[in-house]
Amino acid sequence: MEAAMPDLPRKKVGIVACSGEEIAEGTVTRLAALRVLEQLRPGDTVTICLPLFLAGGEGDRAFARFYPTIAVDGCGERCAARATERYSGKPAAEVVVTELAAGCGLAGLHGRRRLNEAGQRAVDLTAGRVAELVDELLERKGWDRRRGSFEAEPPAEAPAAPVAATCSCGAGIPVQKVVIDGRTVTLIGLPLIFEQLREAGKAPSDHLARELLETVRIYNPIPADEDETYAMTLLREYAAFWGGKEPAR
Repeated sequence: MEAAMPDLPRKKVGIVACSGEEIAEGTVTRLAALRVLEQLRPGDTVTICLPLFLAGGEGDRAFARFYPTIAVDGCGERCAARATERYSGKPAAEVVVTELAAGCGLAGLHGRRRLNEAGQRAVDLTAGRVAELVDELLERKGWDRRRGSFEAEPPAEAPAAPVAATCSCGAGIPVQKVVIDGRTVTLIGLPLIFEQLREAGKAPSDHLARELLETVRIYNPIPADEDETYAMTLLREYAAFWGGKEPAR
């Protein structure tokens, strides 16, 4: 039986911008991302802080695993794209400033702190391209977390959101820490999964342990040789949730 998937907050697109400060193209990525977040697509995007993402920021990594992201890199090193793929999943789209500029015949980008005219033009081009990609991603029916691809049909229009840049840390994707075989593990979406099962009237049982495991596996990597340990831990945590008390540690 296929595991049911809990309802999640309204889909947005995460923007992961390069944090490099050694070249002008790094400045271009940050200014372009800010323009998309605050001016071009404020209600449809959130920022994902790359340094916090690399340091293990739970909110940023959780968002990037649930929703499509656009990596905006300054050069061919593709630090933002590689970090996203390593810690959450392959970005839904990528923009590389050096490639975009070269394709438009734009050269001579200078100014790490204050961009020259070519650099400002690169900001315009990059922001415009990112906004186009946001539109393409949100016109699809949905980001399939299992396949890493999109469904075909467009979604219903969502209500307008306030015009302000927002961070993925506040995107509303819940996580929960549990102790598994002596290790503290952060599981994405676990509170929503528990709520869905309780609303369905499914009481804790040995039979439910397998369903819990398969549902949690949709959003979290589980080592193949630890299925039994995870299943029993999840059942223990759910039993505590069902009974409205803290589980024994």
